[in-house]
Amino acid sequence: MERRKNTRVSFQTTADIKFPKHNYQHCETANLSLKGMSVKGITNHKIGEKCNISLALSGSSSQLLLYMKGEVVRVEADGIALHFNEIDLDSFYHLKNIVYYNSDDPERLHLEL
Repeated sequence: MERRKNTRVSFQTTADIKFPKHNYQHCETANLSLKGMSVKGITNHKIGEKCNISLALSGSSSQLLLYMKGEVVRVEADGIALHFNEIDLDSFYHLKNIVYYNSDDPERLHLEL
């Protein structure tokens, strides 16, 4: 049974994730939502651990970094799921556009906001 309340889209990019004692660079994302993301390859953390996230977006002529603070909400065999606790307005705007343009039901996003 699906418990997620937010639209989640498949979106592959890289993220740098900084925990108090561990830093991970160029981690591959599996999916994104307005409230969080899942990241492949990180498994040695516990639910509730806090982190700083920078999500890389690359275009044809530029690169943009989105910044947010998050915490681990799920640990699986192949990665972790992070919930965004804080996100600046510019980063949220770009994140909203990513989810909107990659969603099968963009109109549902209006209800989530």
